[in-house]
Amino acid sequence: MWDVRNLQRGRGAVFSPGNRFEVLHTEVDSDCEVDEEQSSLRTIFLDDDAQSIITYNKSPDIGFDAGINVYRGCEHGCAYCYARPTHEYLGFNSGLDFESRIMVKRRAPELLRKELMSQRWKPQFLAMSGNTDCYQPIEKKLRLTRGCLEVLAEFRNPVGIITKNYLVTRDIDVLTELAKHQCVVVYLSINSLDADLAAKLEPRAASPKHRFEAMRKLSDAGIPVGILTAPIIPGLNDHELPVLLKTAAENGAKTAGHTVVRLPYAVKDLFSAWLDALYPDRKAKVLDRIRSMRDGKLNNSDFGSRMRGTGFFADQIHQLFEVSVCRAGLNEREVHVSADAFRRPGENVQMKLL
Repeated sequence: MWDVRNLQRGRGAVFSPGNRFEVLHTEVDSDCEVDEEQSSLRTIFLDDDAQSIITYNKSPDIGFDAGINVYRGCEHGCAYCYARPTHEYLGFNSGLDFESRIMVKRRAPELLRKELMSQRWKPQFLAMSGNTDCYQPIEKKLRLTRGCLEVLAEFRNPVGIITKNYLVTRDIDVLTELAKHQCVVVYLSINSLDADLAAKLEPRAASPKHRFEAMRKLSDAGIPVGILTAPIIPGLNDHELPVLLKTAAENGAKTAGHTVVRLPYAVKDLFSAWLDALYPDRKAKVLDRIRSMRDGKLNNSDFGSRMRGTGFFADQIHQLFEVSVCRAGLNEREVHVSADAFRRPGENVQMKLL
């Protein structure tokens, strides 16, 4: 059993699992006591020499085809994060490495401009934070997300943002410019109003209170905003759906979405250890309900069901979401995001029309 003492301050992973692509790895005995003086883990930022910034996917259950991730790894440290295993492709692990070894694409705005200028680029919706949060703490200093948004505003290319950070309000000026041309929608990811639970689940993200404040500020500025209640974890936060959606509507949200928790690869062991350390009384109930939604396993990556799950508890969550959305007056009209206003700087408008 994992002890709460194994958790380092501000970190979501209780331990660091082995990299599934590596033969050798080090394990720490879960029963050993942690030396508090040595338990502080410093975040290291490493340059990512990416040669392109737009990535593509062909997944039938993801609502976008192209996206931008200026950071790989995420200091928010969410205990359930499905993106953790992507760090293993870089030679790191899904646990503490994912939270403390952050790859930074410093040339992101420059690369984005180059790709949008190319005649090969077909104007289309771009997602930011499809993998890791574009407003994680280091963005306050590096301003790479802001740089990319400035490029997108110049080209009037549509973008959707998902974030857990109040820092998004810093860029209201750029987001307002995008909104003038129906080129932006921002989702605040909030899955609990319980500040204590949120601090444990998402240790370096903004508090739920501050995320709702960000939602209100964006809405008041005329920027289309919504809530993403993700992930919903049965037996832990599913009961909060009605109040979450009601609060979102009260703070200016017009649209809402949700997903249920999924635990690919090492994430299932990390999340199980997190429950052991912080919610041992709920562990069996939560994991049993997740298995009931995943054909008896803690994860099922099949397209079509991986975001929704199957079975009684999955259906119950979806029905509760739909009823709560209706009561809150959300999703009554589609938030329209368009590439119609796209332009390349210096491009002759008349020639474009011809």
